[in-house]
Amino acid sequence: MRWSDIDLVSKWWTVPATVAKNKLAHRVPLNPPAVTILRELRASAKQYAVWVCASSLLDTPVSHDAKKAVARIRRRVGFDSRGHDLRRTAASLMTSAGIPRLVVAKILNHVETGVTAVYDRHSYDGEKREALDLWARQLQRILRKRPRAMVVPISHEFSQAV
Repeated sequence: MRWSDIDLVSKWWTVPATVAKNKLAHRVPLNPPAVTILRELRASAKQYAVWVCASSLLDTPVSHDAKKAVARIRRRVGFDSRGHDLRRTAASLMTSAGIPRLVVAKILNHVETGVTAVYDRHSYDGEKREALDLWARQLQRILRKRPRAMVVPISHEFSQAV
């Protein structure tokens, strides 16, 4: 995630086609908690930082150091997990909350196949924003039910591992 791809005023993150896995640009609406986190990160970031989560080198993303960070998180939580586990869980919980699978697919930037996909050129931006706002509220409810000591911010883990 590059700072240049984020608009905190309009609350959108645009993933360029050049870095998207499916080679299609992808607009991600930023819900209030995401905007708050990004504003805090921006305030503490080096002025010339390119990446939202920069490695210690500042000119490379933290993903280059992520293997160590992920291994450390796995050891601390005591079970094996993968980044796609987060996507799968979020997608499953969004559909269980009533968000249509097509909207979840658009949030995940999956390519739809079939004849209808050829003709449907709607951006789904409004639906994605509504769904991710609902998801943020659901996450906040989940976090309120957990004892505070069990919640470990990922940014803390990445800074410790980098």
